[in-house]
Amino acid sequence: MGSHETEPWLLENGNPKVLTREMRHGRTAHSRSSMSLRKKSDRTLVQKIRCALLRDLLSNVQEVILGTKLSILIPAVPLAIAAEIYGLARPWVFILSLLGLTPLAERVSFITEQVAFYTGPTVGGLLNATCGNVTELIIAIFALSSNKIAVVKYSLLGSILSNLLLVLGTSLLCGGIANRGVEKKYDRRQADVNSLMLLLGLLCYLLPMLFNYSAASPALTADPSLYLSRASSIVMLIAYFAYIVFQLWTHRELFEAEDEDEDGNKDSEEQAVIGLWSGIAWLVGMTVFIALLSEYVVDTIEDASDSWGLSVSFLSIILLPIVGNAAEHAGAIIFAFKNKLDITLGVALGSATQIAMFVVPLCVTVAWIMGVKMDLNFNLLETGSVALAIIVTGFTLQDGTYHYMKGLVLLLCYVVIGACFFVQRTPLNQADVTNFTLKPATNAVLGA
Repeated sequence: MGSHETEPWLLENGNPKVLTREMRHGRTAHSRSSMSLRKKSDRTLVQKIRCALLRDLLSNVQEVILGTKLSILIPAVPLAIAAEIYGLARPWVFILSLLGLTPLAERVSFITEQVAFYTGPTVGGLLNATCGNVTELIIAIFALSSNKIAVVKYSLLGSILSNLLLVLGTSLLCGGIANRGVEKKYDRRQADVNSLMLLLGLLCYLLPMLFNYSAASPALTADPSLYLSRASSIVMLIAYFAYIVFQLWTHRELFEAEDEDEDGNKDSEEQAVIGLWSGIAWLVGMTVFIALLSEYVVDTIEDASDSWGLSVSFLSIILLPIVGNAAEHAGAIIFAFKNKLDITLGVALGSATQIAMFVVPLCVTVAWIMGVKMDLNFNLLETGSVALAIIVTGFTLQDGTYHYMKGLVLLLCYVVIGACFFVQRTPLNQADVTNFTLKPATNAVLGA
């Protein structure tokens, strides 16, 4: 007998707490993609324990720690902590922390969905939308506290590029090959909204860079560019708030996709497996461990760069997003195999939009509060890469159908951009980076 029928903390008016169709409106593609990596737990042995407190505790541990196909990576969390405490080589701390962040990020998605059983569709949707990229946000905050502005910009830029080119490209490639001979269509309206949001974000990234290039001296534009970035960040946050209202309330039908269980039954009722307060406690605990491992990543990334002979820009733009979001990315690809591209688009485009329009401007605002001068100037190479990724993705999704060739082109674009940052050697000091990128424009003006 399942614990849903016996445990009082899973009951509502004497009945199991289930996810109704109305509550499904609060679910995001992030939570749906995470479902593909979960595995059902067998509580036969746990239910034989007579002590109710111990039974509840073990049930929670079984569902939260062992209820994912990524549980094999959970030991990386204590190993990373032990490596830091006992002074193991810094590159080992870096890679163990990255591996530990992968299952933790997936478990946060699971726990927020469990909390949504009790909070209703609105709060649940906001939780899922906010916690979707909590790992990137925490890493960025720790990097800002260490004044590593370049790491913040690189890691957030890498998340946008990986979602648009790597995740979406791999999904289209695998889905196109796996579903040959099957009608492959998706709702363009969701992609159109996300593309518009990404283009607005691109405008806000371009203007500070062009503003710097338009001046004869970097000193003349440093402060005005910073003020422009902060004003643009406020505009972007307002736009993202409107996007959340659009997604969760006024036009939520554009972002919904039919759910099916493993037997292909649509809209099957799902039941809560942990209680409300247990979910909140687990969410707080997971966030603490994510914060701890994020701090390790920020502190050791330069040592790993020196040890491996790879640039910090390559580690931040390529490695951090791939490993940190591996669970979410794998879920998107699995749904593409099942020809459920609406969910895949919700993950890839939704995550890119959240990073570009929420996390980046939020980091600028947090840096402003902390007294750190972070602007939206990602420099020419980085901004050009984002611009081309957004444009290529927009062209790829314009007709509402897909095939493997579209995915292959996106994937190859990512490979070329990755190779570019692999050979690049950029100083971490942001002032040096700014001066370096402004030299061509300055020389041109002076030469004139």
